[in-house]
Amino acid sequence: MPNAGVVRVCVVAQNRLMRDALTRIFGKRNDTTPAGSFGFSPIVVSQITQVNPDVIVMDWPGTGQFEFLRAIQHASPLIRVVLIGMDADEELFLRVVREGVLGYVLGDAHTSEVVSAVRGVANGEAVSPPLLCAALFRELARQRTNVPSFHVKLNLGLSTREQQLVLLIARGMTNKEIAAELHLAEQTVRNHVHRMLRKAGANDRLQVVELCRMQGLRV
Repeated sequence: MPNAGVVRVCVVAQNRLMRDALTRIFGKRNDTTPAGSFGFSPIVVSQITQVNPDVIVMDWPGTGQFEFLRAIQHASPLIRVVLIGMDADEELFLRVVREGVLGYVLGDAHTSEVVSAVRGVANGEAVSPPLLCAALFRELARQRTNVPSFHVKLNLGLSTREQQLVLLIARGMTNKEIAAELHLAEQTVRNHVHRMLRKAGANDRLQVVELCRMQGLRV
């Protein structure tokens, strides 16, 4: 348990009233303590790393916060994030989970639910509304059809990431589009593709796709 059972919580929200209200809530409890309260700004990541909280509680004013989540994960990977979403948006929920969010509560959640989520993620748990749990199961079931083939790895030597690229190439996506989809630099994608061609002994991208299909990868 962080800090002998007392969770240091940083509140990051666009709305000042929301920041103040949540900060008061965490300050009144024996098991949580405020570590900081910030609005979204170009320096917010450095502000957060200076106070070094155990958990961040944040709202979601817009899609620009994906960059914020990635920056926090890079700067302080041990900090856990609880997101207060506006509604039961499955697409947003799944995407922020991929970005490392461990706790998700709805915008109309009771104070006790927010506190419970903070305590849960501080204990290493993942927290989400029951309504959205089904979305996780559906996503896992969907990905099951695209699980990297053991034979592809064994016979062609392609890594999990490289097989993921094969699936996107099979959809006709360019390196630039793949980079945007996976949040990678375009040069990184080019490097992956080059290694794929070398490992598989293929002459071009489409031949890699065909070789993977012959090994059982569903493309």
